[in-house]
Amino acid sequence: MRSRTTMDGDTGATVAAHDIARLANVGRAAVSNWRRRFPDFPEPVGGSSASPLYSLAEVEAWLTRHGKPFTLLPGDRVWQQVRGAVDDLTLGNLVGAIGAFLVFLRREPDGWKRLAGEPDEVVAERLPELMAPVLPDLPGASTIRLDERWIGIVRRVAEAAEEQGDRELFEFLCDRYLQVHSRRYAAVTPAPLAGLMVELADVRGAVVLDPACGIGTLLMAAHAAGAARLGGQELDLVSAQLAAARTLLHDTVVRVVAGDSLRADAFAGELADVVLCDPPFNDRSWGYDELVSDPRWTHGLPPRGEPELAWAQHCLARVRPGGWVLLMMPASVANRRAGRRIRGNLLRTGALRAVISLPGGTTGTVPPDLWILRRPESTDVPPSRILLVDATADLSVAGEAWRSFLATGPNGDGRGGKLAPSSRAVRVIDLLDDEVDLSPARQLHTVGTDPRTGELEPIRLELLSSLAALPGMLPELAVRGRAEMSTSTTVGELVRAGVVAVHQAPLRTTVDEGELPLLTAQDVLVGRPPSGRTTNVPGMVTVEAGDVVVPVALREPVARVVTEGGSVLGPQLLLFRVDQERMDPHFLAGLFRAFQHQAAGVRSASLLARTDIRRTPVPRLSLAEQRRYGEAFRRLVAFADTIRSAASLAETLICLSFNGLADGSIQPSSTAD
Repeated sequence: MRSRTTMDGDTGATVAAHDIARLANVGRAAVSNWRRRFPDFPEPVGGSSASPLYSLAEVEAWLTRHGKPFTLLPGDRVWQQVRGAVDDLTLGNLVGAIGAFLVFLRREPDGWKRLAGEPDEVVAERLPELMAPVLPDLPGASTIRLDERWIGIVRRVAEAAEEQGDRELFEFLCDRYLQVHSRRYAAVTPAPLAGLMVELADVRGAVVLDPACGIGTLLMAAHAAGAARLGGQELDLVSAQLAAARTLLHDTVVRVVAGDSLRADAFAGELADVVLCDPPFNDRSWGYDELVSDPRWTHGLPPRGEPELAWAQHCLARVRPGGWVLLMMPASVANRRAGRRIRGNLLRTGALRAVISLPGGTTGTVPPDLWILRRPESTDVPPSRILLVDATADLSVAGEAWRSFLATGPNGDGRGGKLAPSSRAVRVIDLLDDEVDLSPARQLHTVGTDPRTGELEPIRLELLSSLAALPGMLPELAVRGRAEMSTSTTVGELVRAGVVAVHQAPLRTTVDEGELPLLTAQDVLVGRPPSGRTTNVPGMVTVEAGDVVVPVALREPVARVVTEGGSVLGPQLLLFRVDQERMDPHFLAGLFRAFQHQAAGVRSASLLARTDIRRTPVPRLSLAEQRRYGEAFRRLVAFADTIRSAASLAETLICLSFNGLADGSIQPSSTAD
């Protein structure tokens, strides 16, 4: 959305076609049809022929005149002005300033009332001066400067806060900001995981610290769970301002500092009851050279390539003896050779109490682990067992397993009750070998008879059935002497032309509670029906048959056409809705897969994840030709899915057979040669 100046000098908001689609809760193709079918549809007032802009007031009047329902919250009007006032690079500065203003407005409403009647140039000069002393607990408040052109937005914010509520308004603006910078904030801790962390730590009445707080997701979860006081530190100033404003608008006792927690710890000398942390992964510039002799490394100097073990020890240094640390970790930290000495020391001292494998898609496509640590007290006897949990299939298993593990008391040894399925209290001495491998998947699947042994025969029959179906699934393809295809455009151009509309879910969408079925990134990756659950939230996208869905963070080529609508689009997914009178969805999905395969051939997995799918080339073919190619693509996808399923079944069958033959739970057939 952009803003424009009218002939009389007033600033009015303008909207693009995708904005109209969101407001009216329709696909962009529908807006394109309106433009063609209705001669009274508003004329563009700006933009370009490929991406025209329309007057919001004229669009509202047209929608009302034609009886088309639309939802326009006060926050929508604010966002329209915000989005048009600055470019993407400075958008965070303006949103942060709005957060600061809302906190000021909550604390000093009379101060704003006295200033609001002044001209814009006076407000722009005096408002920052009034805000600074009122906001000593907001990072960078003394350096906020307001452009005179922003004062109209400030006035609109004050009005919207009165109508919508300051907390709801700022959460709405933060959601919109995160959508604009979805790549930068792809690793925001999902709400279900944040809820699990505060549940396991039991933060009621506690002092909680997050030394890598981002936009404050974990701090907000801790406040909602009853924490008494909050602390947070974040390297990025804009993120720190958002975190502080979000928590301060809830009248929380909180201190958020902008800075590098490892190099310049703002909470040195302070001890929290609980530390919650979702640190940056694989950051090799974490400060190894400067921090070689740092006193926080009581369990060993973290290797340069093990920044997460530096974060683990930093968190332990900032929690009181007997206090808990819940820390997100890449799964590889549990078994990388370079970190085995520190992992061993964490086990020997009793600091590391549990490692929980989380479901795929929790924070991207690579499933992370959750480590639970406890800073030992001087009188503690190191526990002899550590809890390992495989919660990849069901996140709720983690809480049940942890409660059972602690059944013998706050420093339980895991022997006080029956543990939940997919979990085990492993003896520490059994892990202190040359590898110190703490991976739950490895440790849980190497002891005793595999409970899946009884599934051996059904798996064998399913595998044989899948293999028998393969020959008829592969499409017949003719090989040309050389590649010949018509001229092409790109998906991005088709979006601007209205042939394709792009949608994303609100970032605060829940994935494990509610009445509505939710399509997750993992569902798309493995090709299964929607497995999540969510509630109705503003901006929710309902999936329709024929939509093409692609994960935001690609680790392997995947794009799928939805065959049955009705579910809700989940986080970390892009939805492409095509005008099926002009574009075949299977054709588009196949082109996405081809583009991803080409990128994967020359890029690493991390670079593939940053591939802009909108750059996919699209040959200019008739709809009939698109459908012919689309059918071939569809059959290839079905063939690939069956191959992948058969490979998984074969791997399971082989593993169960070897293990069963070795432990005696199965035996060779008496008729075997």
